[in-house]
Amino acid sequence: MTKLMMTLLAGLTGQVRANFIRKTQQVTAVQEQFLRSLLHTHQDTVLGKEYGLADIKTVDQFRSQVPILPYSSYEPYIERIAQGEPNVLTPDPVVYLNLTSGSTGKQKLIPVTKRSRHSLGLANQASIGFLTEALRQANRPLGKMLLTSSIQLLGRTRAGIEYGPVSVGSLRMSSGLYRQVFAHPFVTLQPSDSLARHYLCLLFSLRNRNTSLIGANFPILALRLCDYLESNAEDLIHDLETGTIAPWLKLEPGLRAEIERLWSADPRRAAELRQILKTEGRLTPQTVWKNLSLIITARGGTSDFYFERFPAYFGDTPVFGGIYASAEATFGVYPQLNQDGAILAIESGFFEFIPEDQWEASHPQTLLPCELKTGQRYRVLVTNYNGLYRYDIGDVVEVLGFYEQTPLIVFRHRLGGLLSSTTEKTTEFHATQVMQMLQKEFNLPLENFCITLSENEVPAHYLVNIELLTGHHLSDPDAFLHQFDNRLKQIHTSYEVKRRDQVPPPRLRILAPGSFATVRQHMLQRGIPESQLKFPHITEDRKWLAGLAVEREVRM
Repeated sequence: MTKLMMTLLAGLTGQVRANFIRKTQQVTAVQEQFLRSLLHTHQDTVLGKEYGLADIKTVDQFRSQVPILPYSSYEPYIERIAQGEPNVLTPDPVVYLNLTSGSTGKQKLIPVTKRSRHSLGLANQASIGFLTEALRQANRPLGKMLLTSSIQLLGRTRAGIEYGPVSVGSLRMSSGLYRQVFAHPFVTLQPSDSLARHYLCLLFSLRNRNTSLIGANFPILALRLCDYLESNAEDLIHDLETGTIAPWLKLEPGLRAEIERLWSADPRRAAELRQILKTEGRLTPQTVWKNLSLIITARGGTSDFYFERFPAYFGDTPVFGGIYASAEATFGVYPQLNQDGAILAIESGFFEFIPEDQWEASHPQTLLPCELKTGQRYRVLVTNYNGLYRYDIGDVVEVLGFYEQTPLIVFRHRLGGLLSSTTEKTTEFHATQVMQMLQKEFNLPLENFCITLSENEVPAHYLVNIELLTGHHLSDPDAFLHQFDNRLKQIHTSYEVKRRDQVPPPRLRILAPGSFATVRQHMLQRGIPESQLKFPHITEDRKWLAGLAVEREVRM
């Protein structure tokens, strides 16, 4: 049954992939057709009439007639949608509201319709088509997937529209065919308690020898899954051996009984895992699943920092980006394993790009996909069936090349995510590159890091806040700090110039164990969903790490 289902899925997505590839050869025509169709569909909505969408005939007319607006301009319209008013931003009924993470600002609600889900589905299916082809070429099996994302709603609006993280909506509205991909029953995604959900997904997946894929929204969540597997190894093996489910798990009433009906013992598999635990001293994905083929998780941005720790848990298992997407839009489709470049998702939105020399302009001149240049960075604007027009999400992308005529892009950082002691504008991508280098140079995997600014000096010192991974020790913190300074100078010209006589020397702060676990709890308490939790690696909020214990501070 599994093999037949996977064959059907591969056949379906293979056709979508082939159609997508053909469209990448005519990107301008495809984008113009997408825009014309969208304008015609949305012309009689409230916002469509205000913008005069029915009168727009060309791309240039669209760019001159429709303004670039922030989320705050859409907020009154979305409030009307939440109250149940139809035909405000989209002619189709809103079936869900995506809630953004809020990790870089105020949380936002983004309308979802069947039509917008269809355009997202095309990107997803093309991505799976690329994935299955890449695995076929690498002679790696395509089996079941372990995924621990929650399906818990955050709530409903007064009109009864469900809302929550984009992953929750996507999973809840997924088809039965896609649910068959999971190595565990769909109901195991129901627990609201993070540990309980991870434990149950791991338990069923450990029994399933056909598990070959692991999915996680972000690399840090994949590492957290590994922590759960390692720290709960004895209990997981016991439950496999006896057919029980740990009594200490926090499960909603009735849910335990439902899951217990689906669970049964596998003493032979338990014995295998117990031997691995005895031999290796711990359980890791690469040791418990011999057919592990792929990790599917976000690439770009800060991911490289966390990827440094992947080999210890996953060996040389390839990493696939799937799709580059957010609550607001789908931006790219990844065509290859272990690569950061995503093909612009030309079937899922109409895209414009603001070059760096226009970022400060009040009415920036935008470029179309065919006008981009390899190696350049741009702010990306999107118009899509969620009811957003020329929407500036704040993502800065770099063009790595082209797939046929279509740009290959990678997310680098969020605009506004800048750190300046004076005016040097250090980005999160700069910081991540440096810390990735230092982990290699000092053979020192870090639990996490965040660079802040000292509170009382003007100009301020960079504070390099790091937490060491358990069992590791930084033998020469002075050398580490000096290399941080040197590496940042090498990759960031503005920092190098201003460090000569403006920016004071950085300082290293080694935080006590558990510091970033505390930060994580603070973020969850602020209402950021676990599946969307992203640690900022730079912040100008000088109190972001307030209250954490500093074991040692090193100054140059």
